[in-house]
Amino acid sequence: MIAKKSEAALDSCLEALGRAGSVLLVPTETVYGLVCDWRDEAARARIYQLKHRSETKPFAAFLPSVEAVFSCIPQLPDAARIFAETFCPGPVTLVVPDGAGSTFGFRIPDHPFILKLLKAYGAPLASTSANRSGMPAALSVAEALRTIDGEPDVAVDGGILAPGSKASTVILVNADSSWKILREGPVTEAMLEKALR
Repeated sequence: MIAKKSEAALDSCLEALGRAGSVLLVPTETVYGLVCDWRDEAARARIYQLKHRSETKPFAAFLPSVEAVFSCIPQLPDAARIFAETFCPGPVTLVVPDGAGSTFGFRIPDHPFILKLLKAYGAPLASTSANRSGMPAALSVAEALRTIDGEPDVAVDGGILAPGSKASTVILVNADSSWKILREGPVTEAMLEKALR
Protein backbone atom coordinates (compact mmCIF):
# COMPACT_ATOMS: atom_id res chain seq x y z
CA MET A 1 0.00 0.00 0.00
CA ILE A 2 1.16 3.55 -0.77
CA ALA A 3 0.13 6.14 1.84
CA LYS A 4 0.38 9.81 0.85
CA LYS A 5 -0.83 13.21 1.90
CA SER A 6 -3.56 14.38 -0.45
CA GLU A 7 -1.47 17.13 -2.09
CA ALA A 8 1.13 14.55 -3.22
CA ALA A 9 -1.16 11.62 -4.04
CA LEU A 10 -2.67 12.42 -7.45
CA ASP A 11 -0.06 10.66 -9.61
CA SER A 12 -0.05 7.55 -7.40
CA CYS A 13 -3.85 7.36 -7.59
CA LEU A 14 -3.92 7.75 -11.38
CA GLU A 15 -1.23 5.11 -11.77
CA ALA A 16 -3.15 2.69 -9.51
CA LEU A 17 -6.44 3.28 -11.35
CA GLY A 18 -4.67 2.25 -14.55
CA ARG A 19 -4.15 -1.25 -13.10
CA ALA A 20 -7.08 -3.69 -12.96
CA GLY A 21 -8.32 -4.46 -9.47
CA SER A 22 -6.93 -1.33 -7.79
CA VAL A 23 -8.78 0.26 -4.87
CA LEU A 24 -8.10 3.69 -3.33
CA LEU A 25 -8.87 4.98 0.16
CA VAL A 26 -9.69 8.69 -0.16
CA PRO A 27 -11.04 11.61 1.90
CA THR A 28 -14.27 13.37 0.97
CA GLU A 29 -16.04 16.33 2.55
CA THR A 30 -18.18 13.87 4.54
CA VAL A 31 -16.29 10.67 5.47
CA TYR A 32 -13.42 8.57 4.08
CA GLY A 33 -14.35 6.41 1.11
CA LEU A 34 -13.18 3.48 -1.00
CA VAL A 35 -13.17 4.08 -4.76
CA CYS A 36 -12.21 2.28 -7.95
CA ASP A 37 -12.78 2.59 -11.68
CA TRP A 38 -16.54 2.31 -12.29
CA ARG A 39 -16.06 -0.43 -14.92
CA ASP A 40 -13.46 -2.51 -13.01
CA GLU A 41 -15.29 -5.64 -11.82
CA ALA A 42 -12.21 -7.04 -10.01
CA ALA A 43 -11.81 -3.82 -8.03
CA ARG A 44 -15.51 -3.74 -7.19
CA ALA A 45 -15.23 -7.30 -5.85
CA ARG A 46 -12.27 -6.24 -3.69
CA ILE A 47 -14.25 -3.37 -2.18
CA TYR A 48 -17.10 -5.73 -1.27
CA GLN A 49 -14.50 -7.98 0.39
CA LEU A 50 -12.74 -5.11 2.22
CA LYS A 51 -16.06 -3.91 3.65
CA HIS A 52 -17.73 -7.32 4.16
CA ARG A 53 -20.56 -5.69 2.21
CA SER A 54 -23.41 -7.55 0.52
CA GLU A 55 -22.95 -7.62 -3.25
CA THR A 56 -26.65 -6.82 -3.59
CA LYS A 57 -25.85 -3.26 -2.37
CA PRO A 58 -24.81 -1.18 -5.39
CA PHE A 59 -22.12 1.50 -5.41
CA ALA A 60 -22.70 5.15 -6.24
CA ALA A 61 -20.70 6.80 -9.02
CA PHE A 62 -18.46 9.74 -8.18
CA LEU A 63 -18.79 12.24 -11.04
CA PRO A 64 -16.88 15.52 -11.53
CA SER A 65 -19.75 17.88 -12.43
CA VAL A 66 -23.48 18.30 -13.01
CA GLU A 67 -22.71 18.35 -16.76
CA ALA A 68 -21.21 14.85 -16.41
CA VAL A 69 -24.45 13.71 -14.77
CA PHE A 70 -26.49 14.95 -17.74
CA SER A 71 -24.22 13.06 -20.15
CA CYS A 72 -24.69 9.81 -18.14
CA ILE A 73 -28.44 10.23 -17.59
CA PRO A 74 -29.93 12.49 -20.29
CA GLN A 75 -33.51 12.02 -18.99
CA LEU A 76 -32.88 13.16 -15.42
CA PRO A 77 -36.20 13.63 -13.52
CA ASP A 78 -36.95 17.32 -12.84
CA ALA A 79 -36.62 16.95 -9.06
CA ALA A 80 -33.23 15.22 -9.45
CA ARG A 81 -32.03 17.99 -11.76
CA ILE A 82 -33.06 20.63 -9.20
CA PHE A 83 -31.40 18.72 -6.34
CA ALA A 84 -28.20 18.29 -8.39
CA GLU A 85 -28.07 21.95 -9.38
CA THR A 86 -28.81 23.08 -5.78
CA PHE A 87 -26.70 20.71 -3.69
CA CYS A 88 -23.92 19.42 -5.97
CA PRO A 89 -21.03 19.38 -5.44
CA GLY A 90 -21.99 18.40 -1.93
CA PRO A 91 -23.12 15.70 0.52
CA VAL A 92 -25.99 14.33 -1.57
CA THR A 93 -26.24 10.99 -3.39
CA LEU A 94 -29.06 10.85 -5.94
CA VAL A 95 -30.53 7.52 -7.11
CA VAL A 96 -32.42 7.91 -10.40
CA PRO A 97 -33.90 5.69 -13.14
CA ASP A 98 -31.17 4.64 -15.58
CA GLY A 99 -33.49 4.28 -18.58
CA ALA A 100 -32.91 0.51 -18.71
CA GLY A 101 -35.26 -0.62 -15.96
CA SER A 102 -32.82 -0.17 -13.08
CA THR A 103 -31.33 2.75 -11.13
CA PHE A 104 -28.10 4.75 -11.15
CA GLY A 105 -26.74 6.40 -8.02
CA PHE A 106 -24.31 9.31 -8.25
CA ARG A 107 -22.61 11.94 -6.14
CA ILE A 108 -20.42 14.96 -6.93
CA PRO A 109 -18.18 15.23 -3.88
CA ASP A 110 -17.24 18.71 -2.67
CA HIS A 111 -13.60 17.87 -1.95
CA PRO A 112 -10.74 19.47 -3.89
CA PHE A 113 -8.64 16.29 -4.12
CA ILE A 114 -11.50 14.08 -5.36
CA LEU A 115 -12.64 16.66 -7.91
CA LYS A 116 -9.05 16.97 -9.16
CA LEU A 117 -8.75 13.17 -9.37
CA LEU A 118 -12.05 12.81 -11.25
CA LYS A 119 -11.11 15.49 -13.77
CA ALA A 120 -7.62 14.04 -14.30
CA TYR A 121 -8.91 10.46 -14.61
CA GLY A 122 -11.76 11.35 -16.95
CA ALA A 123 -14.08 8.50 -15.96
CA PRO A 124 -16.55 7.79 -13.13
CA LEU A 125 -15.36 6.11 -9.94
CA ALA A 126 -17.40 3.55 -7.99
CA SER A 127 -17.60 4.73 -4.38
CA THR A 128 -18.70 3.69 -0.92
CA SER A 129 -17.75 4.65 2.63
CA ALA A 130 -14.46 3.22 3.95
CA ASN A 131 -15.73 1.21 6.90
CA ARG A 132 -16.75 -2.37 7.48
CA SER A 133 -20.49 -2.75 6.90
CA GLY A 134 -22.46 -1.95 10.03
CA MET A 135 -19.63 0.02 11.66
CA PRO A 136 -19.46 3.83 12.01
CA ALA A 137 -18.06 5.86 9.12
CA ALA A 138 -14.30 6.54 9.24
CA LEU A 139 -13.11 10.10 9.85
CA SER A 140 -9.37 9.37 9.41
CA VAL A 141 -7.13 7.06 7.39
CA ALA A 142 -6.08 5.20 10.55
CA GLU A 143 -9.71 4.60 11.53
CA ALA A 144 -10.59 3.34 8.03
CA LEU A 145 -7.61 0.97 7.91
CA ARG A 146 -8.54 -0.45 11.33
CA THR A 147 -12.05 -1.36 10.25
CA ILE A 148 -11.69 -2.67 6.69
CA ASP A 149 -10.48 -6.22 6.03
CA GLY A 150 -7.25 -5.64 4.10
CA GLU A 151 -5.36 -2.78 2.48
CA PRO A 152 -6.17 -0.52 -0.48
CA ASP A 153 -3.51 0.09 -3.14
CA VAL A 154 -3.23 3.77 -2.23
CA ALA A 155 -4.38 5.51 0.96
CA VAL A 156 -4.77 9.28 0.62
CA ASP A 157 -4.43 11.08 3.94
CA GLY A 158 -6.60 14.20 3.96
CA GLY A 159 -6.28 14.60 7.73
CA ILE A 160 -8.91 14.00 10.41
CA LEU A 161 -12.39 15.01 9.28
CA ALA A 162 -14.72 17.05 11.47
CA PRO A 163 -16.18 15.13 14.43
CA GLY A 164 -19.79 14.23 13.80
CA SER A 165 -19.37 14.21 10.01
CA LYS A 166 -22.10 12.13 8.37
CA ALA A 167 -22.16 10.18 5.12
CA SER A 168 -24.15 11.85 2.33
CA THR A 169 -27.93 12.09 2.27
CA VAL A 170 -29.19 9.42 -0.17
CA ILE A 171 -32.34 10.35 -2.12
CA LEU A 172 -34.32 8.13 -4.49
CA VAL A 173 -35.96 10.20 -7.24
CA ASN A 174 -38.50 8.40 -9.44
CA ALA A 175 -39.21 9.15 -13.10
CA ASP A 176 -42.29 11.21 -12.09
CA SER A 177 -40.10 13.32 -9.74
CA SER A 178 -41.60 11.82 -6.58
CA TRP A 179 -38.80 11.23 -4.09
CA LYS A 180 -37.86 9.87 -0.68
CA ILE A 181 -34.80 9.91 1.54
CA LEU A 182 -33.15 6.48 1.76
CA ARG A 183 -30.45 7.56 4.23
CA GLU A 184 -30.46 10.64 6.45
CA GLY A 185 -27.39 12.85 6.14
CA PRO A 186 -26.26 16.50 6.15
CA VAL A 187 -28.95 17.63 3.65
CA THR A 188 -32.34 17.46 5.36
CA GLU A 189 -35.86 16.85 4.06
CA ALA A 190 -36.69 20.51 4.79
CA MET A 191 -33.72 21.67 2.66
CA LEU A 192 -34.83 19.43 -0.21
CA GLU A 193 -38.42 20.65 -0.04
CA LYS A 194 -37.23 24.28 -0.02
CA ALA A 195 -35.13 23.64 -3.16
CA LEU A 196 -38.23 22.43 -5.01
CA ARG A 197 -40.39 25.43 -4.07
